[in-house]
Amino acid sequence: MMAAAQMAGLASEMRFLVPWGHIAAKAWGSPQGRPVLCLHGWLDNANTFDKLIPLLPKDCHYIAIDFAGHGLSSHRPAGYLYHLEDYMGDVHRVAVALKLSRFSLLGHSLGGTVACMFSYIFPEMVDKLILVESLGFNPRAQKWEKCLTDTRAVLENQLNIEAKQHQSPKVRSSEEALQRLLEANSNLTEESGRILLERGATKVPGGLVYNRDIRATLHISSSTPFQHQVTYVKKIQADVLIILTEDGMFRIGSHHSHLIAIVLEAYRASYKQHFQFVKVPGNHFIHLNEPEYVAGIISTFLNENESLKANL
Repeated sequence: MMAAAQMAGLASEMRFLVPWGHIAAKAWGSPQGRPVLCLHGWLDNANTFDKLIPLLPKDCHYIAIDFAGHGLSSHRPAGYLYHLEDYMGDVHRVAVALKLSRFSLLGHSLGGTVACMFSYIFPEMVDKLILVESLGFNPRAQKWEKCLTDTRAVLENQLNIEAKQHQSPKVRSSEEALQRLLEANSNLTEESGRILLERGATKVPGGLVYNRDIRATLHISSSTPFQHQVTYVKKIQADVLIILTEDGMFRIGSHHSHLIAIVLEAYRASYKQHFQFVKVPGNHFIHLNEPEYVAGIISTFLNENESLKANL
């Protein structure tokens, strides 16, 4: 079910067989260590944790997953859309393949949303939940009508996207591929962009082609209204750490900033001393650009004794 080959440095490659191909991942640390599954952001890949994980506790086994259609993972079958809930299926398949009954989840951005959703659907499996630049919920679902409009746009664009898949992928020089990535992600440094491209593109004659499935740009978010999502927080049995940045997605003045108080109050009301919120300098890619700002916070949280609430 799984094959592993040593890579340069401390990381090793992993593959988990699935009906449509495989889910790729990379791992750090001993397989006998405490398991921590690491989930990347939208259109990123497992390399997003390359600079952070070496700074975290050495007694853990970190497995950073490439969601389907990202990094080195297989694309989903033809005609299939990328639903937010299906990324949870990727996590569950990996956990089952590794025979993990209990583990921690570390998620960045979209990966944080997936980690949170997984934690309230499989609460008995997650002991610690770490969200970096994520509140754990889908902010787009705060307006029901917008969710419907967005879903319609995705469905209407699906056929156009599929038509393009029959064309040869565009080949770009290394610098062109990097610049396109940086233009789409203004918070990435050049170094961080190159790290993501190492796993996010493949060398071909003439340059590079992106690995990600173009359909992943049209993923369908959860349509559950935001106010209902927030109530789900009571189902989570994990200790929770949220790290947001001063210049990130939820900065003061951003169109998501008003959600912070609502969500933090929901966590505090449910978890009290088992919930931590920290704000640090930096932007949306703090974990990759300047991991030293968050590594100590995450390490302390991981090293704390497991302390589940007795009654949920």
